[in-house]
Amino acid sequence: MVYITVLQKTLRFPLYAALAAISTGAPVACQVFQLSPEQLKRYTAANPYDRFPDGRPKVPDAILEKVKGLSAEEVFGLERRGYPNQFENHWQILRPDQKLVGRAVTLQLIPLRPDIADVDGTGLPSSSPRGQHITHQTAINLLQAGDVLVVDAHAIPGGIIGDNLGFYIYKKAAGFVIDGAIRDLDGLKEFGVAGYFREAVPSFLTSCMVTGINIPVQIGKATVLPGDVVFGDSEGVYFIPPQLVKEVVDRADETHIHDEWTKKKFAEGKYSSTDIYPRPSDRALQKEYEEYLKNHRGPR
Repeated sequence: MVYITVLQKTLRFPLYAALAAISTGAPVACQVFQLSPEQLKRYTAANPYDRFPDGRPKVPDAILEKVKGLSAEEVFGLERRGYPNQFENHWQILRPDQKLVGRAVTLQLIPLRPDIADVDGTGLPSSSPRGQHITHQTAINLLQAGDVLVVDAHAIPGGIIGDNLGFYIYKKAAGFVIDGAIRDLDGLKEFGVAGYFREAVPSFLTSCMVTGINIPVQIGKATVLPGDVVFGDSEGVYFIPPQLVKEVVDRADETHIHDEWTKKKFAEGKYSSTDIYPRPSDRALQKEYEEYLKNHRGPR
């Protein structure tokens, strides 16, 4: 596999580092705009974890399990760490009682322009034989266990997925976040896929083309990189940079312990709210809380 640098300036995310991946020794049917492993490593240089072969950060499963125990309020704080554009809300949610946690695989779709689609071999509809052009299913086929499909498609008519592709995602990955429409809503609700979307429509996907797979994408007000940890609950979706995930989890552990101790003291009925919350005012209570935190916090 070799990578040829091209200049990509999409309608919504100017990116001067898109690449066209072509296979050596075989006919080139189409181009896939994506970051090379080297470029993805450069854009995510602060990632402290292993990577997938394509360069995408691979936050460990053990940390993802801890993230599942968080709430949006506990993730809140990325803003103060210099990342003000990582949260997006106002979603429709397939399963509001089920959290969505996983590693982002990104896809960008824009409205079809035939003269571009004919050159790049991408787009719906297409006269190319099945498997010889790039569609949204090209990205879906990349999904692995623990992945979340994150799609920038807010200008696209028709449902990006329905119950068939939704079931494929359910079996292969953690779920989806689609800044656009889905279809077959009743069918999607029949199984346990976790999903966030803007609207449900009866029409199928058409008149669009792929402009990027595993590139930075814009989801509402948020900027998402491949390998970001997706965290969705009933309030909205956070996209957490890999280098901040452990810090978020560690801080949340302390928050859980603090909340547990606070309620325990309130249950005693001896203190006013300001005696205990948000922090104990009395020196003896401060010391008691510090000892409680020390004894209940796990290995660091």
